[in-house]
Amino acid sequence: MSETRSAEPRPSDLLWERAQRRLPGGVTAAARIHAALGRPFLAERAEGGRVWDVDGREYIDLNMSFGASLLGHGHPAVKAAVARASELGFMCGYETEYQTRLAERLAEVIPSAELVRFAGSGTETTWHALRTARVATGRSKVVKFEGHFHGFNDSLGYSFWPSAEQAGPADAPRTVPESGGMPTAMADLTIVLPWNDAAALEAVFAAHGHEIAAVVMEPVNHDSGTILPLPGYLEAARELTRRHGAVLIFDEVLSGFRTQVGGAQAQYDVTPDMTTLGKTLGGGTALSAFVGSLDVMSAVAPLGRAVHSGTYNAHLIPIMAGLAFLDEATDPTFYPGLRALEATFYPELRAIFGRLDVPVLIQSNGARFSLLFGIDRAPVRYRDILAHDTPTATRFYGLALEEGVYFHASWHHGFSAMHTRRDLDDALERIERAARRLVASAQPASARA
Repeated sequence: MSETRSAEPRPSDLLWERAQRRLPGGVTAAARIHAALGRPFLAERAEGGRVWDVDGREYIDLNMSFGASLLGHGHPAVKAAVARASELGFMCGYETEYQTRLAERLAEVIPSAELVRFAGSGTETTWHALRTARVATGRSKVVKFEGHFHGFNDSLGYSFWPSAEQAGPADAPRTVPESGGMPTAMADLTIVLPWNDAAALEAVFAAHGHEIAAVVMEPVNHDSGTILPLPGYLEAARELTRRHGAVLIFDEVLSGFRTQVGGAQAQYDVTPDMTTLGKTLGGGTALSAFVGSLDVMSAVAPLGRAVHSGTYNAHLIPIMAGLAFLDEATDPTFYPGLRALEATFYPELRAIFGRLDVPVLIQSNGARFSLLFGIDRAPVRYRDILAHDTPTATRFYGLALEEGVYFHASWHHGFSAMHTRRDLDDALERIERAARRLVASAQPASARA
């Protein structure tokens, strides 16, 4: 009897084994574990709107670096900017003309950006923005909203995605830490509210207005299913914070630059005191910023006592890439080009799920969108998406990978300026095959026979 030889391990299997020996959990960021795979998607290279895994398979990318690559992978303007930074010697830890130039450009396009500080991640920017607000006001408490993600820092790392059992009453959510190691005393300084509820915000100011340093929110809640603000809500938050002397902070790490260069604050015509930016700003490189009014940002050292410093702040590579991004984003054809893709892709995506009777609500804001399985009405706040059918969504994302479309198993997806109509047409064909397989897998065996 001949021996059966086992299949040769794939490059991805070998890399995964190596990664687990030297990286905690085999990854460099916890969120990169793909729920459908049980491990990360292991990429080899990317170009435009496509990505290749280490096994050599090509995928249409509808993750796009978790929203950081709005221009597309390897955009020529960004590559040229990085090459220019190399020619200049990278110059880490120096002030140059280029940081000032990028700050000037941001002040031209972001309504709240009178003064600008650069950093490397969204987590840093929200933490420093809140520190700045505390110095500017002399107060300590912060209001944040259930379902709003602001990075894993100890001041704001609460109630991103609590379960129904953890969350507490809908009108008085519990402050649920999202990581171990957070001092319990920090929770005493954090008030969690339901979003899109102006009365709840007014009530908390009536009770604690003299203690509240800042109100922090995603003006479009991409991180819990692309929930849009109700008419008048952002205006109410602006009026209440101004009346009570608190700092209004818009976390636009995700919503920034999505529909127009001025971000959600320009889209909804509500100007906060401070804004955090990231993701798209660096054109795919590691760049973030916190910006704000002259009055509030004067609290930042060396003007004030809110210390923000670091060797790698405003490194020349991402600064040059950020200038290249803004050159592209301010081109008169940039957003019309994205809107043309949105105008065909979203209706056709809805039609696929409709034809197959798969209950999926598609929420979109610019070229970023969410697939809410098992939800039939537009959500208004976090509790509305607790009915999301996560097991079905995870199965779909796994099938989509098998068909050659990369969705991460997360709350938001997207495409880029380098995606072509053919890319998205190919994606739609593959998505339909995945959706048909999803439907077939849910049927009894006798119905499939």
